Amino acid sequence: MSSEATMSNQPNPPDETGDTATTFGYRTVAEGERQGLVNAVFSSVAARYDLMNDLMSGGLHRLWKAEFVSMIGAPQGEQPFRLLDVAGGTGDVAIRYAERAGPNATAVLADISPEMLQEGRAKVAAKGLGSRITLTQGNAEQLPFPDRTFDAYTIAFGIRNVTHIDRALREAHRVLRIGGRFLCLEFSECQVPLLDRLYDFHSFEVIPRLGELTAGSADPYRYLVESIRRFPKQEAFATMIREAGFERVSFRNLTGGIAAIHSGWKL
Repeated sequence: MSSEATMSNQPNPPDETGDTATTFGYRTVAEGERQGLVNAVFSSVAARYDLMNDLMSGGLHRLWKAEFVSMIGAPQGEQPFRLLDVAGGTGDVAIRYAERAGPNATAVLADISPEMLQEGRAKVAAKGLGSRITLTQGNAEQLPFPDRTFDAYTIAFGIRNVTHIDRALREAHRVLRIGGRFLCLEFSECQVPLLDRLYDFHSFEVIPRLGELTAGSADPYRYLVESIRRFPKQEAFATMIREAGFERVSFRNLTGGIAAIHSGWKL
């Protein structure tokens, strides 16, 4: 991997003004500024978010999401089953889940970005799933739901954009019922020699150029690539999930570790 790809995801110490510093891609920014910068990225790419995922994964995100949703299961019985899909964006995961599951299985799609929710609402309506999927604006670090509300919690390609990942994980644990499952799909560390170099080249050279051609700006895509490299590697993230209170924590690498599905249970 390149030297850029091995950079730490740990926050920086307070700067000379006393404000806590953190990272935004490879930039160091004040902690209070980061969420606004992330929101601006997703505001600018919301209408092209699905295309962006195709560019960043070579279309593989569709296969990864299919595998991800299959791990939730498809409840078919009379017992209600509630999914919370955080940072649900344009609704890919929630829609796949609703299409597979029985009529008593419902989903709440939560996202901090109103622009992303607008795209999600349009897709949910087009699929005729408005009675099964509810969309709400919410921050992963402070979810607007009571304790023990949901049977499953999913987050796909969203947790690396959270400023305080540990807080988001604790919130996931809080809103799950006993016996509930946490599932996270996220870009991770490619662990296959040669493929990792090809992936680095695609990430840092190809994706920003494609972003500029398709969206008129390379900057949002450059941030998203850098945020992947800042995100904790598989074992380190699994440790964070355990520290949030989850048990039976495991992960499954996809495409050599370019992405990974992490799983944990609230027992």
